[in-house]
Amino acid sequence: MYLCYLDESGTADLPGNTSHYILAGLSVPIWMWRTCDSDISRIKKKYALEGRELHTAWMMRKYLEQSKITDFDSLTFFERGQAVEQWRRAELLRLQKTGASKLYKVTKKLFKHTAAYVHLTHVQRREFVREVAACVGGWGFARLFAECVDKIHFTPTDAARTPDEEGLEQVVSRFEHYLRAMSSPGQQQAHGLLIHDNNETVSKKHTSLMLKFHQQGTLWTDVKHIMETPLFVNSELTAMVQVADLCSYALRRYCENQETELFDLVYQRADHRSDGKVVGVRHFTPQGCQCKICASRNR
Repeated sequence: MYLCYLDESGTADLPGNTSHYILAGLSVPIWMWRTCDSDISRIKKKYALEGRELHTAWMMRKYLEQSKITDFDSLTFFERGQAVEQWRRAELLRLQKTGASKLYKVTKKLFKHTAAYVHLTHVQRREFVREVAACVGGWGFARLFAECVDKIHFTPTDAARTPDEEGLEQVVSRFEHYLRAMSSPGQQQAHGLLIHDNNETVSKKHTSLMLKFHQQGTLWTDVKHIMETPLFVNSELTAMVQVADLCSYALRRYCENQETELFDLVYQRADHRSDGKVVGVRHFTPQGCQCKICASRNR
């Protein structure tokens, strides 16, 4: 039995506010789940992040207020948290008084999503994310599946398809092929379960699509080894979905900005054949792309 944790990065809207949409799935054998969870918990504890969600995009940002607090780096974790919270309360009050309602809402959202990480400096947050990525890169038993859609050149197989629907069909097809390869003739067959970050809109769409895949197959394969429809969970409570978030973020930042620090670590887990050709991750973009994903698929 294999668990494949799914998460996305970028918007599926056309054109949206990102040039790429990424759907990534990280598969681990069910008997290694506890080991993976313990690895991530150990790293979180080191950075005083126990019980807090790893949301890579919010962690990798710079928090302006930290640079405004005197001797911020020399404060303890507790003191940093108190100082930032006090500064943020004053800033939100200031914005309310000035009547800047739009900026107030944006700022309040930023503060809410980053509240769990304010005790860490920007350097420490980057170190934490990199340490998790390096840990994932060392999981030789894990396999990464992903569809990286360049929305500027998106031409779906079905004109009514959106990038996220196309991405799900691709990832499901590759995970199915992997499970088939892990099964031995005449022996117990390998099966898989998809576990996805919970989102009401996405859950309805992807559940409906998965039912269709079970009945009709995808464009590339029948679906015989993946059980049920995706299981949707709260990412705040599920560390492995948070790891999938990191993987999708790393892939998008590489495709859009050629950032390699995180990409090179997690891409080691991309599903590949014995000759080294990567089959688990694809960059949907015009021919002639020289990125590492396209080069490794054409090897």
